[in-house]
Amino acid sequence: MEEEEAELRNPFPSPPSQYTNYTTRNLNLLEVLKERAAAANVDLEASDQHVLLSDQPSVPSWSLVQLEKPRVDWILEDGHYSVFGDQWFVKETIPSLADLGGHQLYPVDPSVDRRPSLLAVLKSALVTYYALTGSMLSPPPPPTSAEPPEWQRHVEWLTILAQNLMAAANDLRPVQARVNLELMMKRQLELRREETKEIHSRCDVIESQLSALRLNVKQSTTEIHRPKASKTEAGTDKLVQVTAEDLSQWADEVR
Repeated sequence: MEEEEAELRNPFPSPPSQYTNYTTRNLNLLEVLKERAAAANVDLEASDQHVLLSDQPSVPSWSLVQLEKPRVDWILEDGHYSVFGDQWFVKETIPSLADLGGHQLYPVDPSVDRRPSLLAVLKSALVTYYALTGSMLSPPPPPTSAEPPEWQRHVEWLTILAQNLMAAANDLRPVQARVNLELMMKRQLELRREETKEIHSRCDVIESQLSALRLNVKQSTTEIHRPKASKTEAGTDKLVQVTAEDLSQWADEVR
């Protein structure tokens, strides 16, 4: 028995010993047993498999009903199931202090406002702590007294109050996690907006620089294609009109 419990507590337990019973032969015998039990109008669990399967060879001594699949409706009705010696709930819930066997001083229903009860617990803790410090100065009870000392009662009550405060704080863990997640998402949204704003400002700077470059290129191109001017005797600039004939004559002279 101790070896089986140790095996169940093993982080990597071996398969249950019953797995060797799930052979094709035994599963076929189970189907035959169910058919004959239904034909005889007999309850499967209350039927005698050796009588119903008298014509079948190699009928095991253990009950073939053990090979049946777990009843899901029973598991849902009970609300829990057992795996490797541990009990698991179908719907995971956080047990309250009262479910764990403690003395709960605030409402169990989370929809009820717990602040008045928790405020009363806090005030009681302060008063009890003050009474505890006073009881420490009191003389101890005589050895023949069966009544516990006063400080012990205060310590026990302080323990109950502390358990209630810790249990109430643990009940707020989902709310705290939800608020923290909301703050993280808001912070990520703010960071993305700041990054987008920075990208837009950089794009505006680059656009202005490109516009300045386009203007410089345009001015340079205009200056290159502008006709040259010749100075007259009076010192003023005068445009020289060049025709196609002048170009032809100049080309002949160059030759």
